[in-house]
Amino acid sequence: KPFFEFNILDFKDRDVEELKKFAKVAFDLDTILNTANDLKYTRAIQTLLAEWMVSPSEEFVRLASADLLGNKRFTPAVKDQFTLITKRAFEQLIGERINDRLKGAMSPESITVADPTISPAPSATALEASPVVEAQNVTTAEEVEGFHTVRAILRGVVAPKRVAMRDAQSYCAILLDDNNRKPLCRLRFNNAEKLRIGLFNNRKEEELFPLESVDNIYDYAEQLKDTASSYLIGQDKE
Repeated sequence: KPFFEFNILDFKDRDVEELKKFAKVAFDLDTILNTANDLKYTRAIQTLLAEWMVSPSEEFVRLASADLLGNKRFTPAVKDQFTLITKRAFEQLIGERINDRLKGAMSPESITVADPTISPAPSATALEASPVVEAQNVTTAEEVEGFHTVRAILRGVVAPKRVAMRDAQSYCAILLDDNNRKPLCRLRFNNAEKLRIGLFNNRKEEELFPLESVDNIYDYAEQLKDTASSYLIGQDKE
């Protein structure tokens, strides 16, 4: 597998920084080799953490609870208790990080206040130059958990990196290869009291199913696998 991939249609700031190391003027073989090692292990650890967020392994739960249990034995009951606690801690941590970033983006320092001395009747040029404030999509902790749940379900069918999330205002789309023509499902979690998942039949028509919790996505594992497999079969025919 390549140690670094750059998608020109979907990249992050850190991807650009890594790409700069390959520029002719900055190319250094030792740096590239070190980067290759770092990226390889970083990606492997990210995959593990993503899986543990959805389903913490016994070893990870033991590690996380070791200092908290003291001399208490790690019995099956304790394991079940701390597995749920660990999973909940992951969810809350992600939710808090998302909220912190949103608060930072909406802080007074980032808002430009209009000069009150300006005439209330702005010119056409001023109106054209005024920024348009659009409603922003807020990716919730439940949507992130749902995304990683789908990834975990499909791990035996496709590589996790091929399962992508694209958030919209009314739903969170889970796509194969970040392709709108290959929808795997839609997480309709805007109403926290009425979680639903949209699954697709062989005509790519969406059917909605209720969820009591994010964990219930596992109830639809076979349908998700069938959908992913249908795209792979179509890809082979092409």
